[in-house]
Parts: sequence; C-alpha cells; structure tokens
Amino acid sequence: MSKPLYRISEVVELLPYGRSKIYELIKNGRIRTYKEGGLQVVPAEAITEYVALLASEAEAA
Repeated sequence: MSKPLYRISEVVELLPYGRSKIYELIKNGRIRTYKEGGLQVVPAEAITEYVALLASEAEAA
C-alpha cells in the first residue's frame, strides 16, 4: 500500500472481498473510514489494522 487513503472500489481490489462485504465490515466497525464531502475513504492504516485483527482472531481460535 502506497497511498494514505483509498476509495471503497480500491479496497475491494486490495482485499479478497466484494463491495457489499466491504460495506458490511465498515458498518460493523471492523474497517474504519472517513467522509470527505460525499466521498467515503479508508485510511491505509485501517486496512493494516483489519488484517492484524484477522490474524489475532485466528490465533485466538
């Protein structure tokens, strides 16, 4: 990841999920977003945090 902010369509390309799953993760607070005007963006660190969350959940299981 080289950009500080990603559009939802770009997050879909980075993670192995479709658009509706990404919106579900956002709604459930698992991926953090910001709104700038009418645009919803995901900070790069939020994607990293989500992947770390998945890893910690897998270790705990």
